[in-house]
Amino acid sequence: MARARSARQGAVLRPAEGFREGFLDSKLITTLSSERTLRRLVSYLLSIFFLFLLAGTLSHFINGRKAALDDAGTRLTLIADAVAASVKANSGEQVSDWQNILARSLPAGATSDERIVMLADMQGRVQARAPLTGQKPGTPLLKILGSHQPLTTFGAQAGVLAHRLADGSEALVTVRNIMAARFQIAVMQPTESALQQWRREAAVDTTLSLTTGMLLLMIGVAFRSHSERTAEAEAKASAFRDKIEMALGTAGMALWDCNVARGHIRRSGSAHGLPGPADNNQLLSFRDVSAMLHPEDNLYVMIEKALGAEAPGLDTSLRMRTGDETWKRIALRGAFRRDDEANELHLIAIVADEEVGSGTITAQPSDPTLHDAIEAISEAFVLWDAENRLVMSNSKYREFHKLPEELLVPKTPYEHILAAATEPVVRTRIVVNDDDDSGARTYEAQLEDGRWLHIDERRTKDGGYVSIGTDITSMKLSQQRQRDGEKELKATIADLRNSRRELEQQKQQLVDLAEKYAQEKNRAEVANQTKSEFLANISHELRTPLNAVIGFSEVMQNGLFGPLGSAKYDEYVNDIHQSGNYLLEVINDILDMSKIEAGRINLNVENVDVGEIVEDSLRIIAPTGAEQGIEIKRTGLGHLTMQADRRALKQIFLNLLSNAVKFTPDKGKITVRLTKVSGHVRIAITDTGIGIPVTKLDNLGRPFEQVQNQLTKNHKGSGLGLAISRSLVEMHGGKFEIKSKEDKGTTVICLLPLKPVIRGAEIAKKAA
Repeated sequence: MARARSARQGAVLRPAEGFREGFLDSKLITTLSSERTLRRLVSYLLSIFFLFLLAGTLSHFINGRKAALDDAGTRLTLIADAVAASVKANSGEQVSDWQNILARSLPAGATSDERIVMLADMQGRVQARAPLTGQKPGTPLLKILGSHQPLTTFGAQAGVLAHRLADGSEALVTVRNIMAARFQIAVMQPTESALQQWRREAAVDTTLSLTTGMLLLMIGVAFRSHSERTAEAEAKASAFRDKIEMALGTAGMALWDCNVARGHIRRSGSAHGLPGPADNNQLLSFRDVSAMLHPEDNLYVMIEKALGAEAPGLDTSLRMRTGDETWKRIALRGAFRRDDEANELHLIAIVADEEVGSGTITAQPSDPTLHDAIEAISEAFVLWDAENRLVMSNSKYREFHKLPEELLVPKTPYEHILAAATEPVVRTRIVVNDDDDSGARTYEAQLEDGRWLHIDERRTKDGGYVSIGTDITSMKLSQQRQRDGEKELKATIADLRNSRRELEQQKQQLVDLAEKYAQEKNRAEVANQTKSEFLANISHELRTPLNAVIGFSEVMQNGLFGPLGSAKYDEYVNDIHQSGNYLLEVINDILDMSKIEAGRINLNVENVDVGEIVEDSLRIIAPTGAEQGIEIKRTGLGHLTMQADRRALKQIFLNLLSNAVKFTPDKGKITVRLTKVSGHVRIAITDTGIGIPVTKLDNLGRPFEQVQNQLTKNHKGSGLGLAISRSLVEMHGGKFEIKSKEDKGTTVICLLPLKPVIRGAEIAKKAA
């Protein structure tokens, strides 16, 4: 119990990880050496790459500038040649307007990018220029270009020159001499303007190059820092391995790494003086080791028994043949561990002479090598002998219990150290392994300050006790984060399930709404069909008495059976006759609209002359227009043959012309234009009437829709004329369009194909 309390700061030593680097073969050493060389080369490679990048960027800048100037010169040459050719072609004309000649000769885009084109006479005086400036005509060309230049003398042979003008600015200039036309043409562009695009691209390239260079510098610095830290860590690890090897050699012990899965053993360099081959770094198989053991000792069988009993390790002794063919007993103590990389089972064991093996428990800490090795480990370490006296400990153990350094000397009784120690407060204790029979125990403890410790206590062969512990706070925090992540994941899954159920409910609601919509749609279609049939039937029933009313009123108007006897009767008879005709027209429109909605109208398509139908319609409407003093004018084609229903076309034109006359004031004007446009017949009827507000345009063409309401309308009508016309046009596969401005007039356009595409059912559904 006392040893358990004093060992709570201990930690489990993992030999498979702590000493694995101690068994490096020549091949692994060569690999590590190559890695060090590669790390040194990376910095130089980054520097070389940066130099290549810098050289490529500079080359790109230089070549890009030259390419920009060459491209600008090529454009100037093409423009000068084009202008010269155009001026030469017009050389026979009398020169009266120099600026006009230059304007007609300029190709598209000639004066863009600050280019200037000048036209001069053979005396070298500039008579015109583009773009126009406030400079007066007659300025000598040499005054602009400068006197010391060959351009005006050699013309096209001089090509395009980068030239400093008389005002000191840099420009690209080319000149053309046209002797036949007695002209000189000069085209120039400022160098700054020609290099604008190159400067923008150069700025982008510079930014990219600087960014890349900074990234390479940062990568190089980071890599060098990492390499230095790696080299420092390797140096420390190598020094630590040397200390461990020295400590083991001084104590007469060696470390064996037995790969149980592969069946071979690797020994540490401290195995000198122990039985076995002289080459201690040699990789030995179990067969080679068995050949050196006593026939009664079988290491492989011992390992199998320990694994079968699920023992954490192996503690035994073996007899091994020495160089003088005698047997020497050695002690082997170790634990089983799995390799993290290959997941192979290893037995990591300490091997020593039987005589030295018992002495290791009472080894004196005065041995500097062994003391340095124990002090160098990162865990707290303490070793007690069989009489509960201190053998050795390290500074981690002293710091944890806040013990004075002078108290921790060998052979100090445990009671004295316990009395001076400050016991840490343990908040939680979790037993991992508790084997009272072997005296071994492993557990985890959480201290009051939140740290977690992994405590491993083992009894030595002579009755002593060793305790090692390690800080596993980071591992516990990682496990806690993993558990928290699992909780969040489970909560997310639950939310997703709830969302899925809600979506399924919404889906079912949408299905129900769709079914209700389909039912209501069917009801609306049935109601509309019933309405159409009712209107057709009632219109037929109304026609019979209306025909009688109209017929008898005509008899009374004509006085077939004698005069009525009073002037008022004549007036009443005229009103009856007009009202009956108007009502008959309304009923006929309703009947036609009902037939269209019911899909009962069949077009009788034949070859017709649209011009004749338009002329007949105008002849019928002309008297009504003449009464109001309206001028009706026809333009466009006189005759045009197409395939259509004659009666339907005439009904369309009569409805549209009737509306135009109705809404056009006295002394107005109506124009009918017939044209042919890309396989279609286009009829446009334009009036100078009251016009239609923009808000009403979208509603016109629907049944019973009118511009004016019942309270403000001052014209008779059922509002079916435009709807019937639109439906008949669309039944032919055409388009119907209305354009209007209020108080300005209206234009109705009918666009009909020469060969109609009959769409009766679709139009009936749309009209409904």
